[in-house]
Amino acid sequence: MAGLADEVAALCDAGHQVLIVSSGAVAAGRGRVSLPKTVDRVARRQVLSAVGQAILIDTYRTLFDADGMDVGQILVTKHDLSSAEHAANLRQCVEAFFAYGIVPVVNENDTVSVEGLMFTDNDELAGLMAKLLGAQLLIVLSSVDGLCDGDPADPNATLIREVRPGQDLSALVRRTKTSQGRGGMETKLRVAQAAAADGIQAVIANGARPGVLAAVVAGEDVPCTRFLPGK
Repeated sequence: MAGLADEVAALCDAGHQVLIVSSGAVAAGRGRVSLPKTVDRVARRQVLSAVGQAILIDTYRTLFDADGMDVGQILVTKHDLSSAEHAANLRQCVEAFFAYGIVPVVNENDTVSVEGLMFTDNDELAGLMAKLLGAQLLIVLSSVDGLCDGDPADPNATLIREVRPGQDLSALVRRTKTSQGRGGMETKLRVAQAAAADGIQAVIANGARPGVLAAVVAGEDVPCTRFLPGK
């Protein structure tokens, strides 16, 4: 997180407007609060996310403060993006952050979201935010370099560097995810292709690779999967 914060700060200093969509609230809450096993599953998620969100945003605040920048928290539900009035207010809020040089950190409001009204995961939320703002670039960070034609753990698997509009890659996606994730590569592929169809260049890249954000923005030959815009 510290490395990514430094990269975002450098991009902002260079004149880019960067919005972060971050997960991690429930995991952070789980590391702080121990709830009895008898607690209802929905109530458990609500409590953990409420506690963890404070930890998460304070971590971002500390990291960006070291770079001389401020961050602001925006918690979103599906209703905020499905209602035209709410969506317009959300966009106005983000644009105000940009105008005053504040980095927006967006997350799903798990405290009030319930199953059936939840985003698939924060990759979906990121794609919707990119569309709402008319973003030029959507970078979806993963634990691997991008989409491969086989198991990423297989040394014989090849990284797919470029995806053309309408290209069907569904057969290549392994339906697995990290222990803390909800969507996995299947959602990342769907979100990236949807963004590209809306005219937004999308990239799936490895968030643990140092300098990955700057390299992707600069168009350098960093290992990643780029989705060419269809408009």
